[in-house]
Amino acid sequence: MDIEEKKKLASSWFRELRDSFCKEFEAIDGSKFERKHWDHKFSGGGEMSIMKGDVFEKVGVNISTVSGQFGDDFKSQVQGTEESSEYWASGISLVAHMHSPKVPAFHFNTRFIVTGDSWFGGGGDITPTIVPKKEVDFFHACMKEACDSADEDYYQIYKEACDEYFYLPHRSEARGEGGIFIDHLKTDSWNDDFSFIQEVGKSTLKAITTIIKNLKDESWTEEEKDQQLIKRGRYVEFNLIWDRGTTFGLKTGGNIDAILMSMPPNAKWN
Repeated sequence: MDIEEKKKLASSWFRELRDSFCKEFEAIDGSKFERKHWDHKFSGGGEMSIMKGDVFEKVGVNISTVSGQFGDDFKSQVQGTEESSEYWASGISLVAHMHSPKVPAFHFNTRFIVTGDSWFGGGGDITPTIVPKKEVDFFHACMKEACDSADEDYYQIYKEACDEYFYLPHRSEARGEGGIFIDHLKTDSWNDDFSFIQEVGKSTLKAITTIIKNLKDESWTEEEKDQQLIKRGRYVEFNLIWDRGTTFGLKTGGNIDAILMSMPPNAKWN
Protein backbone atom coordinates (compact mmCIF):
# COMPACT_ATOMS: atom_id res chain seq x y z
CA MET A 1 0.00 0.00 0.00
CA ASP A 2 1.50 3.34 -0.99
CA ILE A 3 1.42 6.45 1.17
CA GLU A 4 -1.39 8.10 -0.80
CA GLU A 5 -3.68 5.14 -0.15
CA LYS A 6 -2.80 5.27 3.54
CA LYS A 7 -3.65 8.97 3.64
CA LYS A 8 -7.01 8.32 2.00
CA LEU A 9 -7.93 5.50 4.38
CA ALA A 10 -6.93 7.46 7.48
CA SER A 11 -8.73 10.69 6.56
CA SER A 12 -11.87 8.75 5.56
CA TRP A 13 -11.90 6.97 8.91
CA PHE A 14 -11.59 10.21 10.87
CA ARG A 15 -14.59 11.61 8.99
CA GLU A 16 -16.61 8.45 9.61
CA LEU A 17 -15.76 8.53 13.30
CA ARG A 18 -16.70 12.22 13.51
CA ASP A 19 -20.12 11.37 12.12
CA SER A 20 -20.56 8.58 14.70
CA PHE A 21 -19.68 10.86 17.62
CA CYS A 22 -22.00 13.61 16.40
CA LYS A 23 -24.89 11.20 15.86
CA GLU A 24 -24.56 9.70 19.35
CA PHE A 25 -24.16 13.07 21.06
CA GLU A 26 -27.19 14.53 19.27
CA ALA A 27 -29.26 11.55 20.40
CA ILE A 28 -28.20 12.13 24.02
CA ASP A 29 -28.78 15.88 24.01
CA GLY A 30 -31.65 16.40 21.57
CA SER A 31 -29.78 19.33 20.02
CA LYS A 32 -27.95 19.59 16.70
CA PHE A 33 -24.34 20.32 15.82
CA GLU A 34 -23.53 23.39 13.78
CA ARG A 35 -20.89 22.68 11.18
CA LYS A 36 -18.41 25.13 9.67
CA HIS A 37 -15.74 24.54 7.03
CA TRP A 38 -12.37 26.29 7.06
CA ASP A 39 -9.50 26.45 4.56
CA HIS A 40 -5.88 25.93 5.50
CA LYS A 41 -3.38 28.64 4.56
CA PHE A 42 -1.39 26.13 2.46
CA SER A 43 -3.61 23.27 1.27
CA GLY A 44 -6.64 21.41 2.57
CA GLY A 45 -8.76 22.43 5.54
CA GLY A 46 -11.21 21.11 8.04
CA GLU A 47 -14.69 21.08 9.50
CA MET A 48 -15.71 22.26 12.95
CA SER A 49 -18.81 20.71 14.53
CA ILE A 50 -19.98 22.54 17.66
CA MET A 51 -23.04 21.85 19.80
CA LYS A 52 -24.33 23.73 22.86
CA GLY A 53 -27.32 22.00 24.34
CA ASP A 54 -29.03 20.84 27.51
CA VAL A 55 -26.51 18.14 28.47
CA PHE A 56 -23.42 19.43 26.66
CA GLU A 57 -22.57 22.98 27.67
CA LYS A 58 -20.13 22.91 24.76
CA VAL A 59 -18.84 20.01 22.69
CA GLY A 60 -16.68 20.21 19.59
CA VAL A 61 -15.84 17.40 17.18
CA ASN A 62 -13.39 18.65 14.57
CA ILE A 63 -11.72 16.98 11.61
CA SER A 64 -9.00 18.30 9.33
CA THR A 65 -6.74 17.21 6.51
CA VAL A 66 -3.99 19.71 5.71
CA SER A 67 -0.60 19.92 4.07
CA GLY A 68 2.12 22.53 3.78
CA GLN A 69 5.57 23.39 5.03
CA PHE A 70 6.89 23.88 8.55
CA GLY A 71 8.71 27.09 9.28
CA ASP A 72 12.41 26.87 10.01
CA ASP A 73 11.78 27.70 13.66
CA PHE A 74 9.52 24.67 14.14
CA LYS A 75 10.53 21.90 11.74
CA SER A 76 13.45 20.80 13.91
CA GLN A 77 10.91 19.83 16.59
CA VAL A 78 9.08 17.43 14.24
CA GLN A 79 10.24 13.95 13.32
CA GLY A 80 11.18 13.30 9.69
CA THR A 81 11.92 16.89 8.67
CA GLU A 82 15.69 16.59 8.32
CA GLU A 83 15.58 16.69 4.50
CA SER A 84 12.26 18.42 3.90
CA SER A 85 9.95 20.74 5.80
CA GLU A 86 6.84 19.45 4.00
CA TYR A 87 4.06 17.79 5.97
CA TRP A 88 0.61 16.22 5.58
CA ALA A 89 -1.67 15.70 8.58
CA SER A 90 -5.17 14.40 9.10
CA GLY A 91 -7.06 13.83 12.31
CA ILE A 92 -10.08 14.15 14.55
CA SER A 93 -10.23 16.13 17.80
CA LEU A 94 -13.02 16.12 20.39
CA VAL A 95 -13.51 18.07 23.60
CA ALA A 96 -16.73 17.92 25.65
CA HIS A 97 -17.59 20.28 28.51
CA MET A 98 -20.79 19.34 30.33
CA HIS A 99 -23.41 21.44 32.12
CA SER A 100 -23.43 19.08 35.08
CA PRO A 101 -20.35 19.10 37.32
CA LYS A 102 -21.20 15.46 38.04
CA VAL A 103 -20.31 14.54 34.43
CA PRO A 104 -16.59 14.63 33.55
CA ALA A 105 -15.10 16.61 30.72
CA PHE A 106 -13.68 14.45 27.94
CA HIS A 107 -10.88 14.86 25.42
CA PHE A 108 -10.06 12.58 22.49
CA ASN A 109 -8.03 12.83 19.33
CA THR A 110 -6.31 10.61 16.80
CA ARG A 111 -4.21 11.64 13.84
CA PHE A 112 -1.96 10.42 11.01
CA ILE A 113 1.04 12.60 10.18
CA VAL A 114 3.35 12.33 7.17
CA THR A 115 6.69 14.13 6.85
CA GLY A 116 9.81 12.33 5.65
CA ASP A 117 8.45 9.74 8.08
CA SER A 118 4.86 8.83 9.01
CA TRP A 119 3.11 7.82 12.21
CA PHE A 120 -0.13 7.74 14.20
CA GLY A 121 -0.81 9.53 17.47
CA GLY A 122 -3.61 10.48 19.80
CA GLY A 123 -5.57 9.06 22.69
CA GLY A 124 -8.30 9.97 25.15
CA ASP A 125 -8.57 11.17 28.74
CA ILE A 126 -11.19 11.97 31.35
CA THR A 127 -11.27 15.08 33.56
CA PRO A 128 -13.92 14.96 36.29
CA THR A 129 -14.60 17.66 38.84
CA ILE A 130 -16.19 15.22 41.27
CA VAL A 131 -14.48 11.90 40.67
CA PRO A 132 -16.95 9.06 39.93
CA LYS A 133 -14.72 6.04 40.58
CA LYS A 134 -16.98 3.54 38.82
CA GLU A 135 -17.11 5.61 35.65
CA VAL A 136 -13.38 6.44 35.71
CA ASP A 137 -12.63 2.73 36.04
CA PHE A 138 -14.97 2.03 33.12
CA PHE A 139 -13.22 4.66 30.98
CA HIS A 140 -9.86 3.04 31.66
CA ALA A 141 -11.30 -0.42 30.99
CA CYS A 142 -12.41 0.79 27.56
CA MET A 143 -8.95 2.21 26.87
CA LYS A 144 -7.37 -1.08 27.95
CA GLU A 145 -9.74 -3.03 25.73
CA ALA A 146 -8.62 -1.00 22.72
CA CYS A 147 -4.94 -1.39 23.64
CA ASP A 148 -5.24 -5.13 24.24
CA SER A 149 -6.68 -5.59 20.76
CA ALA A 150 -3.23 -4.67 19.43
CA ASP A 151 -0.67 -5.44 22.13
CA GLU A 152 -1.13 -6.30 25.81
CA ASP A 153 1.79 -4.04 26.69
CA TYR A 154 0.23 -0.96 25.12
CA TYR A 155 -2.16 0.00 27.91
CA GLN A 156 0.46 0.37 30.62
CA ILE A 157 2.84 2.18 28.26
CA TYR A 158 0.23 4.64 26.99
CA LYS A 159 -1.42 5.10 30.40
CA GLU A 160 1.92 6.15 31.90
CA ALA A 161 2.56 8.45 28.92
CA CYS A 162 -0.86 10.07 29.50
CA ASP A 163 -0.16 10.63 33.19
CA GLU A 164 3.15 12.22 32.29
CA TYR A 165 1.78 14.39 29.47
CA PHE A 166 -1.46 15.70 30.99
CA TYR A 167 0.27 17.23 33.98
CA LEU A 168 0.58 20.88 35.03
CA PRO A 169 4.16 21.33 36.27
CA HIS A 170 3.50 24.87 37.46
CA ARG A 171 0.80 23.55 39.81
CA SER A 172 2.30 20.11 40.51
CA GLU A 173 -1.01 18.43 39.71
CA ALA A 174 -2.55 16.19 37.08
CA ARG A 175 -5.11 17.66 34.69
CA GLY A 176 -7.56 14.84 35.31
CA GLU A 177 -7.87 11.11 35.90
CA GLY A 178 -5.84 10.01 32.91
CA GLY A 179 -6.42 7.74 29.96
CA ILE A 180 -3.97 6.90 27.19
CA PHE A 181 -1.57 9.02 25.16
CA ILE A 182 -0.04 7.67 21.95
CA ASP A 183 2.76 9.39 20.06
CA HIS A 184 4.86 8.32 17.07
CA LEU A 185 3.12 4.95 16.67
CA LYS A 186 4.83 3.13 13.82
CA THR A 187 5.41 -0.62 13.84
CA ASP A 188 6.26 -3.02 11.02
CA SER A 189 2.57 -3.21 10.08
CA TRP A 190 0.70 -0.05 9.05
CA ASN A 191 -2.54 -2.03 8.86
CA ASP A 192 -2.18 -3.19 12.46
CA ASP A 193 -1.41 0.34 13.61
CA PHE A 194 -4.43 1.69 11.74
CA SER A 195 -6.70 -1.02 13.19
CA PHE A 196 -5.52 -0.09 16.67
CA ILE A 197 -6.24 3.59 16.08
CA GLN A 198 -9.72 2.65 14.90
CA GLU A 199 -10.28 0.58 18.04
CA VAL A 200 -9.21 3.52 20.20
CA GLY A 201 -11.84 5.65 18.49
CA LYS A 202 -14.62 3.09 18.87
CA SER A 203 -13.77 2.32 22.50
CA THR A 204 -13.66 6.02 23.36
CA LEU A 205 -17.07 6.55 21.77
CA LYS A 206 -18.46 3.71 23.90
CA ALA A 207 -16.81 5.02 27.07
CA ILE A 208 -17.94 8.64 26.71
CA THR A 209 -21.54 7.93 25.73
CA THR A 210 -22.01 5.33 28.47
CA ILE A 211 -20.62 7.57 31.20
CA ILE A 212 -22.68 10.58 30.13
CA LYS A 213 -25.88 8.51 30.09
CA ASN A 214 -25.08 7.15 33.55
CA LEU A 215 -24.46 10.55 35.15
CA LYS A 216 -26.36 13.23 33.22
CA ASP A 217 -29.52 13.13 35.34
CA GLU A 218 -27.83 13.34 38.75
CA SER A 219 -28.62 16.46 40.75
CA TRP A 220 -25.91 18.98 41.57
CA THR A 221 -25.42 22.17 43.57
CA GLU A 222 -24.15 25.63 42.73
CA GLU A 223 -21.14 24.94 44.94
CA GLU A 224 -20.32 21.92 42.77
CA LYS A 225 -20.75 24.04 39.65
CA ASP A 226 -18.29 26.55 41.12
CA GLN A 227 -15.79 23.72 41.64
CA GLN A 228 -16.26 22.73 37.99
CA LEU A 229 -15.47 26.25 36.77
CA ILE A 230 -12.24 26.28 38.79
CA LYS A 231 -11.31 22.86 37.37
CA ARG A 232 -11.92 24.26 33.89
CA GLY A 233 -9.41 26.99 34.65
CA ARG A 234 -6.78 24.27 35.05
CA TYR A 235 -7.89 22.86 31.70
CA VAL A 236 -7.34 26.23 30.05
CA GLU A 237 -3.91 26.58 31.63
CA PHE A 238 -2.78 23.22 30.29
CA ASN A 239 -4.05 23.77 26.77
CA LEU A 240 -2.53 27.22 26.42
CA ILE A 241 0.80 26.56 28.13
CA TRP A 242 1.69 22.89 27.68
CA ASP A 243 -0.41 21.28 24.95
CA ARG A 244 1.69 20.30 21.90
CA GLY A 245 -1.38 20.07 19.68
CA THR A 246 -2.11 23.75 20.29
CA THR A 247 1.47 24.62 19.35
CA PHE A 248 1.31 22.43 16.23
CA GLY A 249 -1.89 24.10 15.06
CA LEU A 250 -0.58 27.61 15.61
CA LYS A 251 2.81 26.89 14.01
CA THR A 252 1.24 25.34 10.89
CA GLY A 253 -1.30 28.07 10.19
CA GLY A 254 -4.37 26.21 11.40
CA ASN A 255 -7.77 27.75 12.02
CA ILE A 256 -7.69 29.66 15.32
CA ASP A 257 -11.29 28.80 16.23
CA ALA A 258 -10.64 25.11 15.59
CA ILE A 259 -7.39 25.16 17.57
CA LEU A 260 -9.08 26.83 20.55
CA MET A 261 -12.24 24.73 20.30
CA SER A 262 -11.05 22.96 23.45
CA MET A 263 -11.61 26.08 25.56
CA PRO A 264 -14.61 25.81 27.89
CA PRO A 265 -17.46 28.32 27.55
CA ASN A 266 -16.93 29.50 31.13
CA ALA A 267 -14.11 29.10 33.64
CA LYS A 268 -12.83 30.85 36.75
CA TRP A 269 -9.78 31.26 38.92
CA ASN A 270 -9.93 31.63 42.69
